[in-house]
Amino acid sequence: MVAAAGVLGGVLALTALGGTGNAATSGNDAGNPPKTQARVDQPAAQDASDARIKITPKQGSRNVGINDPVEVTVSNGKLTKVTMTAVATGAEIPGTLSADGTSWKPDGRLERATKYQVAADAEDAKGRSVTGNATITTVSPAGDFIGHVSPEGGSTVGVGMPVTVDFDKAIGDKAAVESRIQVSSSSGQRVVGHWFSDQRLDFRPENYWKPGSTVTVKLDLHGKQKTVTFKIGRSQISTVDARTKQMTVVRDGKTIKTIPISSGSPEHPTYNGRMVISEKFRQIRMNGATVGLTKQDGKPAYDIADVPHAMRLSASGTFIHGNYWSADPVFGKVNTSHGCVGLKDVKGGGDGEQPAAWFFDHSMIGDVVIVKNSDDKTKLAPDNGLSDWNMPWSEWVAGSATS
Repeated sequence: MVAAAGVLGGVLALTALGGTGNAATSGNDAGNPPKTQARVDQPAAQDASDARIKITPKQGSRNVGINDPVEVTVSNGKLTKVTMTAVATGAEIPGTLSADGTSWKPDGRLERATKYQVAADAEDAKGRSVTGNATITTVSPAGDFIGHVSPEGGSTVGVGMPVTVDFDKAIGDKAAVESRIQVSSSSGQRVVGHWFSDQRLDFRPENYWKPGSTVTVKLDLHGKQKTVTFKIGRSQISTVDARTKQMTVVRDGKTIKTIPISSGSPEHPTYNGRMVISEKFRQIRMNGATVGLTKQDGKPAYDIADVPHAMRLSASGTFIHGNYWSADPVFGKVNTSHGCVGLKDVKGGGDGEQPAAWFFDHSMIGDVVIVKNSDDKTKLAPDNGLSDWNMPWSEWVAGSATS
C-alpha cells in the first residue's frame, strides 16, 4: 500500500514513514541525543500554519478526465503561489488565482495520458506558510491500453529507474500480458519483468542501466499499440552510512561530495538497502498524525509545514530532505530522525550553498540512494516504492510469467 499522501483535516499531508517508524528529521542543541523525538519536534509543531490546503483531485489520482474539475483551495489563509507542471516535459500549465486568494484553477483542459504535479503555497493571518503537493494522471484515450507506464516518455532518469506498469484491473493471464510488453535498452542489457502483484509489473536489467542508454517500452494489448522511450542520464549512486553519519555521492564512478547527515534514531531506524528517488519536492508538509504519532492531547508529535528539498525514497514515506530545525552539530554526529535522512538546510530552502540544496539540485528521478549500517532489522520490501534492486536477480527472474 502506498502511504504517499493523504488529506488530514483538509491538509494535504505526506506521510513520512521510514524504517520502522515515521520520518521527518529533527534534532536538538549541542548535538546531544534528544530525550524524546516529540520534544525535539515541538518547536516546529508550534510554528505550524493555520492555513489548510486542499488539492482536487487528490494525490495519486489516475484516470482523471481532461474536463474534470482541477482546483486548489485554502481555508484559514490565502494562496501565495500555485504551479502545475507536466512531469515529462516540465511545461507549466497556466492558471488563475481567485481575487480573494482562496482558490486556483488551470485555464484550460488537460492533455490525455499525462502526469501532472501540483505544488501550492499558502500563508495564514500570521504569515506562517504551508505547502501542498499532489501528482495526478489523466485518462488515456478511449479504448486505449488500460495501464500506466513509468517513467514518462521523453524523460531522462537516473540509472536505478525501473520500468513500472500499473494496471487498472487485476491481470489473470500474466504470461499473455507480459508477452505483449517488450522492454529493451540500446545498451544491449537483458531486461526481465517481475510481477509484484496482479496489478504491478516491473522491468529491469540485472544491474543498473548503462548511463547514456535509451530504453524503449513497446506494448501491444487489446489491439492497441503504445511505445514509450526514455533516456538514462549520468550515473549517480549516493551511499548513506548511518554509523559514520556521512553520505558519499559518487558520480560516474568518482566521489564528488561527502555530506554530513542525520538518519533514523535508534527508536526509528532508517531502512537499510537500495532505494531510488521517485519524486522531488522543493517544499513539503510532514505531519506525525498521518502515521499515528501523536501526543497525549491528540496533537501531532510533529507538524512541519515546510520541509525543504524533499525527495521520496520509498512508497511508505522514507525521504531524504533538508532539515533547518536541528542545530548544526547534529549533522554528522547524531541520528535523530523518525526514519528519514536529513541534510543541513535553512528555513525556506533559499540558500543554494546548503548541503540539502546542493544534493537536491544535483539529483534526478531514478538516482540511487543506498543506506547501510542502520540499526533497522526489518527488510526493505522490493516493491516499497522503486526498491526493486534489493531483490536478487535469480528471484527477480523467477517472478516473470514468461521466463
